[in-house]
Amino acid sequence: MRPPRTLIRDVRVFDGFRTIPRADVLIDGDRISGSDSDAVRPDVEIDGTGRTLLPGLIDAHTHTFDGSLAHALTYGVTTELDMFCLPSNLARQRKLAERDDVADLRSAGVLATTPGGHPTAVMTAMAATMDEPDDAVGRFDTIEDPARAGEFVAARLAEGSDYLKIVIDDGSSSGTSPTPTIGRELATALVDAARAVGLRTVAHVAASTDTAIALDAGVDGLAHVWSDKVPGHPDNAELVHRAATQGVFVISTLIYVESLVGADTPRSTNAAYVAKALHRAGVPLLAGTDANPYAPLHGDGLHRELELLTRAGLTPPQALAATTSAPARHFGLSDRGRIAPGLRADLVLVEGDPTQDITATREIAAIWRRGERLSRTPMG
Repeated sequence: MRPPRTLIRDVRVFDGFRTIPRADVLIDGDRISGSDSDAVRPDVEIDGTGRTLLPGLIDAHTHTFDGSLAHALTYGVTTELDMFCLPSNLARQRKLAERDDVADLRSAGVLATTPGGHPTAVMTAMAATMDEPDDAVGRFDTIEDPARAGEFVAARLAEGSDYLKIVIDDGSSSGTSPTPTIGRELATALVDAARAVGLRTVAHVAASTDTAIALDAGVDGLAHVWSDKVPGHPDNAELVHRAATQGVFVISTLIYVESLVGADTPRSTNAAYVAKALHRAGVPLLAGTDANPYAPLHGDGLHRELELLTRAGLTPPQALAATTSAPARHFGLSDRGRIAPGLRADLVLVEGDPTQDITATREIAAIWRRGERLSRTPMG
């Protein structure tokens, strides 16, 4: 059944880039209409006075499991970019994402890591608590030979991966015993193999040494800010300069660091400092949470991430761009992330003005995915 034609009148619009103080927006089917709002007869009319219409929010770093896409949508997250999903789960989540009452999904599928490398220990532990066989959770394809890079990437492409995630993390940032990890030669081979078949590459990093390897390999983006160097350390300035020069994007995940070590701790302070330095250098920041089955929470966590980004120096409109137009652009999602005629009607209507006060993103009045209005929100 076709969604009702909905007209939102006299609403403030953040279109993904700029703020329009007052406009009418028409939802026609699953798209934003370019028709003159005065020339059509809507089925539903909504008063937008005192409210702001946003593009559907995009969380640029999640880990999807049963129920997470539905939960995310209730918080206005209309698309999740999953950064590790095993084939059996990915097929199930893609099927769910065809519905209009859950968030849409893109995924890296199986990430690239070495035998025994991150997140092997995490996944093995999860296998004991999840309703999945050990061989579906605790075990997955790994790689250690650069000569296998093409074969590894081809397998991911066959499984439906939308981009390739490469783990470069020796465990040093968390103070644990050394962890096997992908080195410069293998990382470069994986980036080259992915690029040859049109896949973007995103590197999981935690420490500055890992970040340098990722940048040497030529990745398109980083899945985290690094957080092991104190503010003012010369390694930070060098890496920020390299990231800016090479044109990489960085997914912030400040809330993930906060969930691990707490707010206002040295590592959280370091992460916020790096995010601020990257932003000042013109490096695109994408809002991501690393939401998973435990913490941060899907949906809700993204609103906290936006608050942390503004604390790190982004203006509210810049933080809003980091969760709408920026991830859409850098992940090739040309049909969303903005409010413009012909694009998907993935929209969030909030009370107040989040372009002035970012916490207003939590005051959700209505959510649409592909023109279908969601019947539930966190506010009921």
